[in-house]
Order: sequence, then C-alpha cells, then structure tokens
Amino acid sequence: MVDPLPILEPFFGGYAGLVTQVIYFVVSFLVVYLIGKIAVIPMVSRVMKSRGLEEHARKPINKILSLGVLFIALALAFGFAGLGNILLALATIAAAATLAIGFALQDVIKNFVAGIFIFIEKPFKIGDWIIWGDNSGIVEDISMRVTRLRTFDNELVTVPNSFLTDTELTNPVAKDKLRIKCPFGIAYDDDINKATKIILDEAEKNNGIMDDPEPIVRLTDLADSYVELQCNVWVSEPSRRTFAKIKSDYVKAVKERFDEEDITIPFPQRELSGHIETPIEEEISK
Repeated sequence: MVDPLPILEPFFGGYAGLVTQVIYFVVSFLVVYLIGKIAVIPMVSRVMKSRGLEEHARKPINKILSLGVLFIALALAFGFAGLGNILLALATIAAAATLAIGFALQDVIKNFVAGIFIFIEKPFKIGDWIIWGDNSGIVEDISMRVTRLRTFDNELVTVPNSFLTDTELTNPVAKDKLRIKCPFGIAYDDDINKATKIILDEAEKNNGIMDDPEPIVRLTDLADSYVELQCNVWVSEPSRRTFAKIKSDYVKAVKERFDEEDITIPFPQRELSGHIETPIEEEISK
C-alpha cells in the first residue's frame, strides 16, 4: 500500500501522521465491512437456505452476522491504523462489560442460546401442534428468546426457549402420518370377534383413516367391568384439527354401530353389602 504521509505533509504539516491513521482506519474499515456485507453474509444466507432454515430463523442469525462483521471491521481497522493500544483498551473494557452483563442477564442469554438450538435442530416450526408438560398449543412465532403459542382455548402463551429445550416435548405432527389409539370397552358377554369386525368396518369407511398402514385391533385389557379392544389407526398429514375431527367421527360411528348390533359399552359398577341396624334392632339385641 502506498504511504500517503509524504503526500499529506505539505498540506497538514504536523497533523499528517494523524490524518494518515484516519485514512488507514476508514479505508480498511470500509473494505472489510463491504466484503462482509457483499460476500460473507449472502454466502452464509445461501448455506442456511440450502439447509432448510426458514426465513424467520435466518433473519436473527443474519443480524448477528452483521454485528460480527461490524466488530471485525472495526478491530482490523484499528490494527491497520496502528491504534492497537486503543483497540486493546476497548477490548478490555468490552470484556469487563460483557462479564457484568452476562451475570445480570443469565436467563436472557440462556434463552438466546436455546433459541439458536431450536433454529438449528428444528424440533418444531411455526404452525406445528406441540405438547410440553401438561400444556399444548399451536406455534405462532419463534424468536431468539421466546416461543409464542396459541392454546386451543385461544389463549396466547409465551414460553421461554430454554424451557422448551430443557423439558420433554412432543411434536405429533412432525412426520407425514400419525397413529391414533382408540380404546373401546365391551361387556364380557359380548362377542369379541363381532365387535372387532365392527371396529374395523367403521375404520374402513372413514375417509380420513389410512389404508396403509392398515387399522389393527388388539385385546389390551380385561378390566373389572369390561373387555378393552384398542384400535390403532393412522392419519396422513396430521394437524390438531384433523386429528380431533377424525377421532371424534370414528368413535361416534363405532358407538352407533355398537348400539345397532347390541354390543354393550359397560360402565363401572359396584356392589355394596352389609347391614344397617336401626335403634329398635339395637334395643332388641340387648
């Protein structure tokens, strides 16, 4: 690089060295910053897009990259301008400030890191129905700190990202099909084969239930007052709405067929035995 000092000395005199440092700083900063903005960030964006990251996930990562490019451009500019001492002092101050902020914002940083893992691992996406703990809802928005979900009571729930990554989470609609378990209880006197045929017939009639994998009925329990037959059926491209509707329609159809075919769905019964003594009986017993 051409040294501009001899050229600047006639114009700025004793300030020529300072002006030279400013020129080095500005030029190196602009070069590094423009390379990062024009080449590095678009390249990383293409990589993220090729890996299937959605736009809402790419935006915050691009913001972090932009800040990183700005920081690197400033650091290199200080170095090229011969202002390493100033850079070292700023780095020391920044490290101390970062440590203090880190202690004060532990939860925020924890949720931020958890948000990065959610974006990278993609355990769920916007529109998915997820279940965590005793709660469930539809994902409406994923940010770097929190995830917002709409419950089936139409309540908006804001959940810290770290909670979703640290707890057991179920995503029933992550795959292209979902199995539904439908248990049916019949009386001990009823014909098991007849009940099984009714259950399978109604599954075949339901357009929302897949033929492959085919529905399967198994005897799963001999309870106190009923015999349990469980039918496992599969639905394609599941969502919370289709899951609930298909199961409701199917169970309703089986119940109506049971009524028509005199298959009993028993309810729990208890027999009480004992003796109650009246005051008169107590006197006679004496």
